[in-house]
Amino acid sequence: MRFGNTIYRMAAIALIGGLTCGPAAPADADMTDAWTISEGGKLYDAWYKVLSRNMKDTPTHPSYPAAGKQKGAATWRCKECHGWDYKGKDGAYSKGSHFTGIKGIRVLAGVPPERIASVLRDKTHGYTEAMIPNQAVAALALFVSRGQVEFDQFIDRATKKAAGDPKRGARFYQTICATCHGFDGKEINFGKPEDPEFIGTVASENPWETLHKIRNGQPGVPMPSLGVLELKDQVDILSYAQTRPKK
Repeated sequence: MRFGNTIYRMAAIALIGGLTCGPAAPADADMTDAWTISEGGKLYDAWYKVLSRNMKDTPTHPSYPAAGKQKGAATWRCKECHGWDYKGKDGAYSKGSHFTGIKGIRVLAGVPPERIASVLRDKTHGYTEAMIPNQAVAALALFVSRGQVEFDQFIDRATKKAAGDPKRGARFYQTICATCHGFDGKEINFGKPEDPEFIGTVASENPWETLHKIRNGQPGVPMPSLGVLELKDQVDILSYAQTRPKK
């Protein structure tokens, strides 16, 4: 995962208040649905990073298909089977190293979170309370119910090009994202020193992942969630990120 091993500069914390890198915050009267949904989006990405769980030497998820190409902790991530575009076998994971043949979660959009939470606790998913506490499951369920987006409206599946306004997106990127990613998008290298991959690379090659993280943040590091922005703003940021250097 290109985003997974990067240490973001702590200056990002100053951008937006209330960021979390550890367990979900205690229930509070001031907690908004926006905060809870963004936490759920990070849990969907890698719940064990949000909850600071040690997944070293974790066996492959018992429900992960034998024909799948992933193993260990990665197979416990929701996105690994259901995809960044939430369409599973019918979306970007219809082929390649992440193909599992498992359907997506789009059909659960709008379903009461309580029903979704019960699915997460069933034998197929196997997420016990010791692994993911009830409050975190509730956040994840709320994200599945209310935090999904039909990305095909904004990302051309054939070209992967975002249908936003990069000039407008530049205003958001340069005043928020550039704090960590750099003005030219090359501050963080998601690849290897000899084969660098910058934000322009990731945004162009996996725009679904990038838009998910723009909306919800990155688990385990102080990357802000921009879910409070209008969806158009988020897509504009993605469009601008796609213009940044790829190498």
